[in-house]
Amino acid sequence: MQSFGENIWTIDGDDVRMFKLLPFTTRMTVVRLQSGAVWILSPVQPSPERQRAVDRLGPVEHLVAPNKIHSLGIKPWKALYPSARVWTSPAFSQRHPDIAVDAALSNDVETPWSGEIDHCVIAGHAVLDEVAFLHRPSGTLILTDLIQKHEAAGAPLVWRGVKQLVGVLGREGGVPRDIRLSIRDRAAMRRSIDTILSWDFDNLIIAHGHCVKGGAREDVGRAFNWITSV
Repeated sequence: MQSFGENIWTIDGDDVRMFKLLPFTTRMTVVRLQSGAVWILSPVQPSPERQRAVDRLGPVEHLVAPNKIHSLGIKPWKALYPSARVWTSPAFSQRHPDIAVDAALSNDVETPWSGEIDHCVIAGHAVLDEVAFLHRPSGTLILTDLIQKHEAAGAPLVWRGVKQLVGVLGREGGVPRDIRLSIRDRAAMRRSIDTILSWDFDNLIIAHGHCVKGGAREDVGRAFNWITSV
């Protein structure tokens, strides 16, 4: 468990393979709310060590799936904490009808953490139904797949080449090209990105690759320049 600011931590999970081929690192975000409750975003597979680290913070009350792809740890953590509420992205249940959901997030949904964590559903994309989050106390923007910065060191040459081609290799990575090329409604997505960039943040947590501590606003602005500058 790595501290990322006031009452916010990250925990790296096991590597997974996209399409059973492309290796991806995984990461979940853990927040201790003012109530003492623990909020977990994009939970990785639990292990005894990870569970003990989370238990030291307080009772787990919220499990959040930020898009329909990140389902890996929802069921296992729910089994460990049956009373925790499951919150998901809008299209999550269409892909995972076997996972019980308490509420699907929309921009109008009221949440128990609204005084501390803002959220915005990214509109306009044909596939990705990601929800972005702002942890106000630490000034941290939390994204999942929308920005990726995969580690180059140690990766097989072929995968480094693929990730570089897609535009997500190293600290200068950004929005994957496949996401850029599959927008259904550019104006709607632009409005969502404008909302994110209006938030007050200086740090960035992402699920895949290098996070940014300090100076993240400029970094995120650069990553979205392809849509905000047109």
